Amino acid sequence: MNTTNIPYKIYLNEDEMPTSWYNLRADMKTKPAPLLNPGTGQPLTADELKPIFCEELVAQELDETTAMIPIPDEIRSFYKMYRPSPLVRAYCLEEKLGTPAKIYYKFEGNNTSGSHKLNSAIAQAYYAKKQGLKGVTTETGAGQWGTALSMACSYFDLDCKVYMVKCSYEQKPFRREVMRTYGASVVPSPSDSTEVGKKILAEHPGTTGSLGCAISEAVEVATKNPGYRYVLGSVLNQVLLHQSVIGLETKKAVEKYDIHPDIIIGCAGGGSNLGGLIAPFMGEKLRGEADYRIIAVEPASCPSFTRGTYAYDFCDTGMICPLAKMYTLGSSFIPSPNHAGGLRFHGMSSTLSQLYHDGYMEAVSVEQTSVFQAAEQFARVEGILPAPESSHAIRVAIDEALKCKETGEEKTIIFGLTGTGYFDLVAYEKFHNGEMSDQIPTDEEIAASVAKLPKV
Repeated sequence: MNTTNIPYKIYLNEDEMPTSWYNLRADMKTKPAPLLNPGTGQPLTADELKPIFCEELVAQELDETTAMIPIPDEIRSFYKMYRPSPLVRAYCLEEKLGTPAKIYYKFEGNNTSGSHKLNSAIAQAYYAKKQGLKGVTTETGAGQWGTALSMACSYFDLDCKVYMVKCSYEQKPFRREVMRTYGASVVPSPSDSTEVGKKILAEHPGTTGSLGCAISEAVEVATKNPGYRYVLGSVLNQVLLHQSVIGLETKKAVEKYDIHPDIIIGCAGGGSNLGGLIAPFMGEKLRGEADYRIIAVEPASCPSFTRGTYAYDFCDTGMICPLAKMYTLGSSFIPSPNHAGGLRFHGMSSTLSQLYHDGYMEAVSVEQTSVFQAAEQFARVEGILPAPESSHAIRVAIDEALKCKETGEEKTIIFGLTGTGYFDLVAYEKFHNGEMSDQIPTDEEIAASVAKLPKV
């Protein structure tokens, strides 16, 4: 095929949209370590998880042998409102960079929530409704997940309680108002409305919060209110499963035009976007059918992959959630409030952590001023204002394309554009006013947090 004739946007037809999610764990030779009960130190059973999560989601969380899990018709019908999403050739960016590299991005911002998060939100809301629940609780960092879940719960007439990281709550009032428009209640976290919130505030007066704090509050509320369950927007196996629609569509699109990726890049906070994008490609790599260079990009202010410890840790600051084996900075780690956007979780998906530990993927951390430089460069030539999270991937995609310019190699790069940045204009304003700085935790700060890891 003549790749010079590849269109700017590659769209699949509705009938080409995935009918099943892909469970990457089925092809992993070394499975991710199981979640542990913090009280007993033993692997959690389905019965122990059911008071926290919806029953069907518990089954998905624990299933590590079924490769393809059918997408219910109700969820697939909802997906059709905004899926399949386009795979876009960044011709203008290539030209500006003067690179021989071919750059593509999978754009997930073409839905009302503005990000890829809706792929899992609608699935989790569907299973909650199917189970006959009253509502769900959750946390949100930058606000994309909270927005997506609010929209999904509105669709299924479910109550939605969102605990939003306090610094984001204050920096992003319009994101908060979108959630409220969809009927969700939004509380800045940590708050004095929960026991764990009060404890965190007492121990860390004036704290700007973290995802770990917000998770603790959301879980407490879910477990104390009959008819409610907790849902999470990243990290968990079930979330990576739902997000595999991103990678499955990308894989079908590249095959349709005989495109052969060399490098696949995704931003990484908890792992939902990265895990979804790379899933089928990583599956090929695990089965020995193909090879790709896969790069996880994280913020230098919250560098769990590149500076974290691979160990069992609590998924939340309040230490009430199960223990997960992951690359972690310690559950007490709180990123600098100067860090713009999401990617604030102290740990990383157990599945991605295992793959990274086994050498199947790379990780790099980038500083936020360079991230916003890349975001601005991309916006000026590609016409989309990218979310700060996605801009981490843009930064490294540009860096890799410039390396190709130096060497003359014609590599094909794909990165995930997880969503738009129109609710992140306070961060863009700080960048343009020269008020943005790079806050990087010291070795001593990380060591102090890691020293508190549970003894497992």
